[in-house]
Amino acid sequence: MEKRPVEVLVISDIHLGTYGCHAKELLAYLQSVSPKILILNGDIIDGWQFSKRYFPVAHMMVIREIMKMASQGVRVIYITGNHDEFLRRYTDVQWGNFQLTDKIVMEIDGKMTWIFHGDVFDATTKGTAKIIAKLGGHGYDLLIMANSCINWILRRLGKEKMSLSKRVKQSVKKAVAWIDNFEQTAAELAIEKEYDYVICGHIHQPQKREMVNAKGKVTYMNSGDWIENLSSLEYYNGDWHIYQYDASKLIQQNTPVVKMHQHAPAINVVTDEIAYFFHSLSGSNPIIPTPGS
Repeated sequence: MEKRPVEVLVISDIHLGTYGCHAKELLAYLQSVSPKILILNGDIIDGWQFSKRYFPVAHMMVIREIMKMASQGVRVIYITGNHDEFLRRYTDVQWGNFQLTDKIVMEIDGKMTWIFHGDVFDATTKGTAKIIAKLGGHGYDLLIMANSCINWILRRLGKEKMSLSKRVKQSVKKAVAWIDNFEQTAAELAIEKEYDYVICGHIHQPQKREMVNAKGKVTYMNSGDWIENLSSLEYYNGDWHIYQYDASKLIQQNTPVVKMHQHAPAINVVTDEIAYFFHSLSGSNPIIPTPGS
């Protein structure tokens, strides 16, 4: 199958390890495109709700596909978010085509593009408020699970699916105002820095719009999420485009059906060798383990 060429692909808020993650759909999408640069803009793995009891094969296959893309020459840039903040201690580490960072500025066709997750603007992800935010994350996951059941019933009845969380957000004026303030703050900072584009994630709201103030203008964009909107940002033909998953279009592209195995492949890890590797990094002088020791 010939994959659709994309110069830059930005994905955020996948939340691998949660019930709401649409890993199968994301995997099908990733296997349908051929980007030169893949930017993972935060909250890829949900460290807040991670549990060994729930990490399906489909979620692992998404990680495998991303690593496969990196091994085939795609530059993969992982920008950390608040849900995968445990990776921030390793910021600016690079392995081959894979780079881990907390923000990035890129020049694309002569335009300066500032990309970061966006949780820096959210006071609920810091201090004691973070505890409440984590509890809210679990509640959001339960809401998504309930929504999936409702949509299954609606499909059986031949009706359109609905989004409970979107209705909640739209009905609460404070939530709408918070999103507007988030976008305005990001845009004003980008204008101050004289960037042409600013790209965020975090608020699960796909968006592309030009924002203007007395100091200038900037194009604000948000890649959305893979919980409800199943969206991303793609750069091709000299412009940015919002992509939203459509299974019928992938079928038209003859994208192969992704088959999920019931069990994950067996893990083959030599723990003694790994322990020796980390001891070596720490500067100690351990005894090299031998088989059977």
